[in-house]
Amino acid sequence: MAAPRPPPARLSGVMVPAPIQDLEALRALTALFKEQRNRETAPRTIFQRVLDILKKSSRAVELACREPAQVDHLAASLQLITECFRCLRNACIECSVNQNSIRNLDTIGVAVDLILLFRELRVEQESLLTAFRCGLQFLGNIASRNEASQRVVWMHAFPELFLSCLNHPDKKIVAYSSMILFTSLSSERMKELEENLNIAIDVVEAHRKQPESEWPVALLDLTIAKIAGEEPLTKDDVPVFLSHAELVASAFVDQCRAVLHLTAEQPTGDEEALATIRLLDVLCEMTANTDLLGYLQVFPGLLERVIDLLRLIHAAGSDTTSIFSPCASIKAEGDITNVAEGFKSHLIRLIGNLCYKNKENQDKVSELDGIPLILDSCGIDDSNPFLTQWVVYAIRNLTEDNSRNQDLIAKMEEQGLADPSLLKKMGFEVEKRGDKLILKSASDTPQLVSTATLSVHRQWSLLPHHRGWDTVAP
Repeated sequence: MAAPRPPPARLSGVMVPAPIQDLEALRALTALFKEQRNRETAPRTIFQRVLDILKKSSRAVELACREPAQVDHLAASLQLITECFRCLRNACIECSVNQNSIRNLDTIGVAVDLILLFRELRVEQESLLTAFRCGLQFLGNIASRNEASQRVVWMHAFPELFLSCLNHPDKKIVAYSSMILFTSLSSERMKELEENLNIAIDVVEAHRKQPESEWPVALLDLTIAKIAGEEPLTKDDVPVFLSHAELVASAFVDQCRAVLHLTAEQPTGDEEALATIRLLDVLCEMTANTDLLGYLQVFPGLLERVIDLLRLIHAAGSDTTSIFSPCASIKAEGDITNVAEGFKSHLIRLIGNLCYKNKENQDKVSELDGIPLILDSCGIDDSNPFLTQWVVYAIRNLTEDNSRNQDLIAKMEEQGLADPSLLKKMGFEVEKRGDKLILKSASDTPQLVSTATLSVHRQWSLLPHHRGWDTVAP
């Protein structure tokens, strides 16, 4: 005679089989946890049962890692693992009690270990990818608005999980792991991140592959914090940041025109536009660092693309309704105007840095008719703080030890193409010596200017807190 089944457990008035021992029971529990009242009344023993299934199923994954031929026999285990993660993911939505109960069972450590095993399998089965994604979603939800859980996630996941996931070919895995990294950061953990620059490189590479994803974009700001910080780059930092510089410059060259989406009547691709602007910020800081400047000054296509973009932005600004207009009339709610603020200033600043003591780049700007464009950009513009100062800085770097560019500006003044009062305001004057016009500057020798010098830091609004993946079905 068969042993009697244990009586079912009661969860907020709904009968749940106990012990949980099959896929259908897990799915029923996952569905129950979509309701806030069920999450709030869930007994801790439920999560222990789910964890037991997760541990038992993970043994099949461990075996497949040791014996690759076993991968073909993972289907049933992967289904159970996926549903365990979905169940735990849903249980954590806006429920700190469940977050704490699940964390205290050491479920986070089990989940991270299992996710690392997924990466080790190196197969592209859809069932494996689904389990992988759900595992990351669970980590994201248990860390959401819960400092204690964030600390434990960071302890188990940093840096191995992020190094493993940020360069994964699956877009959702990259996005989810970026979100976990972003959610778990604190001032103390920021220092750990700054010390592990390989993750910063992976973040930029992830953004390059997926410019529409908001999480890698948000993490670009961490690069600015490191480069613009008070502590100089160490000898060990420089080689890593040179690789980083290549990724940033390449991404900017490839996608910088995405910022023009903001000129549309109904802007689209705002995430890509935001990414472009943050990439520009990173490049400005990188070119203010003498260890990185030389590499970026010769990066293929970078200077040309910056001048091209400045020309397009300047032309767009002639429309008084444009977001790039000096008197922009679009001041509606949202982040678009804040995103565009300072963009022209930073383009001109980058041109000035790229031309610092570099004759080839000075001449290239002249050949591309960039000097008249820069001079024409000088004026009062509430959307571009310190625009005149950056124009002065760029012109000084363009004309230092470059008689050709000096003659060009002098002739522009003589022909009425350059306002002499504007030149004087900028600290320049044209003097005629015989048949020759000389552009004179009363200023000091040009120097690289960092953001801190002119206090041109843009204020960014924080991304909204993640509210949980209650409806995600990867």
